[in-house]
Amino acid sequence: QVQLVESGGGLVQPGGSLRLSCVASGNIFSINAMGWYCQAPGKQRELVATITSGAETSYGDSVKGRFTISRDNAKNTIYLQMNNLKPEDTAVYYCNAEGYQGSPLTPVHFRSWGQGTQVTVSS
Repeated sequence: QVQLVESGGGLVQPGGSLRLSCVASGNIFSINAMGWYCQAPGKQRELVATITSGAETSYGDSVKGRFTISRDNAKNTIYLQMNNLKPEDTAVYYCNAEGYQGSPLTPVHFRSWGQGTQVTVSS
């Protein structure tokens, strides 16, 4: 199985910054896309940002201009630079990856989620 491990969450004051990381491990053949989603208490999980293997990015409307997603393909790692954080950004942030595991002759599609990392924005 492909495992995702997030890190970098924490408590930050409004206007501050955090950088999240997510590392994918396992018998990975290729990763097509990775991304970040967030879920606040009582709300549905929603898109924060995604990035493809070709570095194409997309962002949720609420984070455009403040958050930047990047990727290190060699390390199967993505990052989320979060600037000008607001109290409404408070949520658990989950990493997601989609691709293929196994060998080139017998690739098996996977879609995995991490355990999540808490981000709290409060004064």
